Amino acid sequence: MSLANKLAEERRARLAAERLLEQKQAELQAANRKLGKHAAQLSDQIVETRAEVENVRDENRRVKSDLTVANQKVEIAERRLWHSIETIQDGFAFFDSDSRMIAANHAWLSVFEGLDAVQPGISYIEILQFLTEEGIVDIGQDCPAAWRERMLDRWQSPDPQPEVIRLWNREYIKLIDQRGHGGDVVNLALNITDTIRYEKNLQEARRKAEAASRAKSSFLANMSHEIRTPMNGVVGMAELLIYTDLTEEQRLYADTIRNSGEALLVIINDVLDYSKIEAEKLVLHNEPFDLEHTLHELVMLMQANARDKGLELLVDYDMFLPTRFIGDPGRIRQVMTNLMGNALKFTQAGHVLVRVVGLPESNDQISKLHITVEDTGIGIPTDKVDYVFGEFNQVDDEQNRKFEGTGLGLAITQKLIGMMGGDIWVTSKENKGSCFGFSLALPVERPLNPDLFRLPAGLSRVMIVDGHVLNRDILDKQLRLLGIETVLCANAAEALAQLTGDIDLVLSDHHMADMDGLELAEAMREAGHQMPVILLTPNSGHANQDPARCHVQAVVQKPASRSDLFAALQSISGLLDAPTQQDNSILTPPQRAMRILAAEDNRTNRLVFSKMVKSLDIELEFANDGAQAVEMFQAFAPDIVFMDISMPGMDGKEATGKIRAIEAERGTHVPIVAMTAHAMDGDEAGILQAGLDHYLTKPLRKAAILEQIIAARPDGTRDPLGGDQSSGGRTNTGLSASDMSGT
Repeated sequence: MSLANKLAEERRARLAAERLLEQKQAELQAANRKLGKHAAQLSDQIVETRAEVENVRDENRRVKSDLTVANQKVEIAERRLWHSIETIQDGFAFFDSDSRMIAANHAWLSVFEGLDAVQPGISYIEILQFLTEEGIVDIGQDCPAAWRERMLDRWQSPDPQPEVIRLWNREYIKLIDQRGHGGDVVNLALNITDTIRYEKNLQEARRKAEAASRAKSSFLANMSHEIRTPMNGVVGMAELLIYTDLTEEQRLYADTIRNSGEALLVIINDVLDYSKIEAEKLVLHNEPFDLEHTLHELVMLMQANARDKGLELLVDYDMFLPTRFIGDPGRIRQVMTNLMGNALKFTQAGHVLVRVVGLPESNDQISKLHITVEDTGIGIPTDKVDYVFGEFNQVDDEQNRKFEGTGLGLAITQKLIGMMGGDIWVTSKENKGSCFGFSLALPVERPLNPDLFRLPAGLSRVMIVDGHVLNRDILDKQLRLLGIETVLCANAAEALAQLTGDIDLVLSDHHMADMDGLELAEAMREAGHQMPVILLTPNSGHANQDPARCHVQAVVQKPASRSDLFAALQSISGLLDAPTQQDNSILTPPQRAMRILAAEDNRTNRLVFSKMVKSLDIELEFANDGAQAVEMFQAFAPDIVFMDISMPGMDGKEATGKIRAIEAERGTHVPIVAMTAHAMDGDEAGILQAGLDHYLTKPLRKAAILEQIIAARPDGTRDPLGGDQSSGGRTNTGLSASDMSGT
């Protein structure tokens, strides 16, 4: 081979080697570049991993720090909790689900002082054994095994009930256990020794207080009875003494004795009632009663006092308001007595007016009553209006005050009205008068009978003659509501001047200036006027005895109730169509007088009773005790029995029971009225439950006795008051104000 060829071949080889080298270098550079990128990626990953690792390390350090702090707080909390548990005086212990003690405070362990075995790890049954075997707990008469079994049954129950145990040192421990969801039990041992002792002291104090209350009630009852019994003689004899022939000085002395006795009884009643109200012992006794009749009874009793002071005592009862309600008549009567009595006491001139209005509620089954007592008395200063309802308060507290009293009447009245669910108020103007009013919602026992307002045919125009404007207005309103035309006259002279033939009836007051009602009737007859005349008088007994009574067709007690007024209007119906001079012939009286039996062991009380009914046309017999009363009831056949309750041997209740047994065989019923010095709350209910019909407290009032006699009068007996002698039984009683006043 030529040198040139060899050189060319070498050059080609060298070029090929160079190209290969260049290729390998390019590949090496690509590999280096790739390796560099991978190294960069790896380096980035390492950096990120290092950062993550550092974060994890930081988090671990932070968690470890937080755990350390948390553990420290838990340890502090546990230490404080256990320190608190150790500090409390009551026992505290933990038990696991196997009933083994986990821990207990010193107060819990102190009960087992000296017993090293009682420590964490001991079982509950072992603790019970130590309690009984070491005499730590007082199990009384129980058997130790039985006591442990009962306590273990309690411990194992899902919801253990608290248990009180007594330790050897007479301390009382109340065990309270709370079981958790895992079966662990927390046991509290509360030392309730002071509480037990306090309760015992409280029970002893309550026993002593109840004994004192019973002693007080017994004392009040005995005081009431013991005072009322002699006061019956004092007040009754003083009342009878007044109606004998006395000089003015003697009459003053007798009247002072009677008034002082009555004042003492008012004080006794107020104190008894107030003590019962304050002790919450006063109970209302609701029953059917006649409200209008109750008000007119009170007016009748107070009429004499009003007449002595020259006052008009008036009643304005809503014309169409029912009169039969359900309530406590005794307490309503007491309220009205307080209000009316105060009005009369503080009024020197003018009038006292009782006004009753009402609105139906609940389909006429309940009536909202508004009852006011208005007077023209001394009034109450504005700054003292609310003061009058306070206990022992009076408007004038000076020792030399003109009007005496306990100052309890209105306080008792306010509390009674509150007990009955009502409200009471007062409006007053000094030196002008006062108006006390109260409202009550009472169930209606019986709707108003529309026949009450049935008027006789031919009655269309009535003349009203009365010197008191309020009296005229009340009668005028009542008659006009029924469609009757009225002519109003202030005196007899005015009436005679206005009398014309179209006047169908004259309603005249009895007591008028210059010419009274009877003189007016007589003058009318002399003038030839024959229309009927109805006389309104506070003293029907005196009116019936007046010779001019023959000129009057009816006498009605004033103030007139609606029933009395319309009964009188109906009684003259036969005279309206053909008016003629009234036949004054005397009707034949019935055959016999009423027979009255009074059972009373006290001689003074028998004397008082006999003197109070001395003027009556009756047959009166006395029984000295209950047994004699039963015998005389069968032999004497009385129309009414007045029965003393407290009598030796057989008392009034037992005697009444035997009389009722006799009547049950005969099919009869005679009214029996209790006469008693017992006036405490509950006495009346107990007496009436024994079979008696009515209840009178001593001192007895003449008015109350006469009221019971009149109410019991059977057909075919003479009027005990000597009034209307109609054989039809109870018609016009002719009862005078002096008879009914009891004064």
